[in-house]
Amino acid sequence: MKTVYTLPFVLACLLSTCVAIPDGAEAVKPFDTQRYLGTWYEVVRTDNRFERGLDNVTATYSKRDDGLIRVHNQGHDTKKGKWNDIVGKAKPVDDSGQARLKVSFFGPFYSGYNVIALDADYRHALVVGNDMSYVWLLSREPDMPADVRKAYMDKAHALGADTAAFIHVRHDRSDRPTADQS
Repeated sequence: MKTVYTLPFVLACLLSTCVAIPDGAEAVKPFDTQRYLGTWYEVVRTDNRFERGLDNVTATYSKRDDGLIRVHNQGHDTKKGKWNDIVGKAKPVDDSGQARLKVSFFGPFYSGYNVIALDADYRHALVVGNDMSYVWLLSREPDMPADVRKAYMDKAHALGADTAAFIHVRHDRSDRPTADQS
């Protein structure tokens, strides 16, 4: 069933930095933000306009002086042959201890970032946005074990994601700029 949003609802969400979690999805709880910090490799993702044409994508999370989380996303543009990056910020949606963050790369506008699967060692994660049109399988290494990948893909599919259309991200470059160079 497709949800129809009215203009006032959409405007209210934009003005209030609307964040949500997809129907049927549950965020990991308890969640240790400190253990989640560091670099994650994007292994699989849904196609989205922000990452279109990028491979070798990583997201690095670090603590900021103001207590928020610095989000540094980086990827190689396959058509332009150059590295792209963007820096944003994240903060917990609430103090419930759930793995629900709101992330912003564009001023006061936030989107949902929901970790709905995470191994006990914080090595592999399944993340979804406000809905199932944004899905990422993340790993501390450029790939993840086949059984973990399958379990996360199955979970995303059960929640309504079109897993047949997922992009499997290549990690084959060794010339990634350091955070100081980008």
